Amino acid sequence: MINLHWLYVLAGAVFAGFALGSARDETNAKRWGNAAFWLLLTVSFWFGDYVGDIGNGVLVLAIVAIAGFHLIGRGSKQSATPRERQESSARRGNWLFLPALLIPFTAFVGTLLFNYTPLKGLNLIDPKAVTLVLLGCGVIIALVVSYAWLRPPLLAAIDEGSRLMNGVGWAAVLPQMLASLGVIFAAAGVGTTIGSIVGAIIPQGSMFLAVLLYALGMVVFTMIMGNAFAAFPVMATAIGIPILIHADGGNPAVIGAVGMLAGFCGTLMTPMAANFNIVPAALLELKDQNGVIRAQVPTALAMLAANILILYVAGFHL
Repeated sequence: MINLHWLYVLAGAVFAGFALGSARDETNAKRWGNAAFWLLLTVSFWFGDYVGDIGNGVLVLAIVAIAGFHLIGRGSKQSATPRERQESSARRGNWLFLPALLIPFTAFVGTLLFNYTPLKGLNLIDPKAVTLVLLGCGVIIALVVSYAWLRPPLLAAIDEGSRLMNGVGWAAVLPQMLASLGVIFAAAGVGTTIGSIVGAIIPQGSMFLAVLLYALGMVVFTMIMGNAFAAFPVMATAIGIPILIHADGGNPAVIGAVGMLAGFCGTLMTPMAANFNIVPAALLELKDQNGVIRAQVPTALAMLAANILILYVAGFHL
């Protein structure tokens, strides 16, 4: 039966490809740092179950050290010249998006077929991981189609993949690191501690102040963790459930949904949300790494004000 274990094997193979492509890039003065960075991630995905908690912790520290000492960077090697890329784009047009679209198509259609046809009874895929497994299958199918159709050099996927990921750098693994941080915060009882502090300083019956602290707390913790989904359990435990819902009688649907939206305002204003703010800047080769964030701050603040108003009015007065 295909389960998440095989997805980890596939992900490890991808990182191993990045390591190989990095080592092959003679134009990059930091190619061995890049290779070590991706190779350590490969070890984590392939052998994480065997090295234990301490071993994985050492791997993480080594990865952080490589990035912290600026031992990773990008080279100038490309598998095709800009002219060749332009000619290919002009010749094939929007059909070039086909391989990328095959990935979500495979995941979506495959999940429907698995759930509503006799395929479910064959026990080929773990029911708990159907969509993720099919997403991985979509990646493999897209890769095969790309090679059969475009006929690039044999190692083009490895070289171009490593070039792209080395351009993004350490930010590529930041979401994984931040997810771990969220688990640590929850296990440490941060939400309960914050709730005790807030409960002591908020005057009895001051709903607006509680709403304000809840929304701002979602923003701050999202900016720290880089993800509103990681911040939500902390602030829901601290203020959302015990104060806004139980003590003040707020609408749970509004408190939950709009609280998440308030957190997303923080996503727009933090480099910790690397996949939204740092990766696009790297891919677009912007001179200002925080250019995307600077452009989003006014919108984020306006949305935050609107969300606070919605929380107060819709959560308690409608």
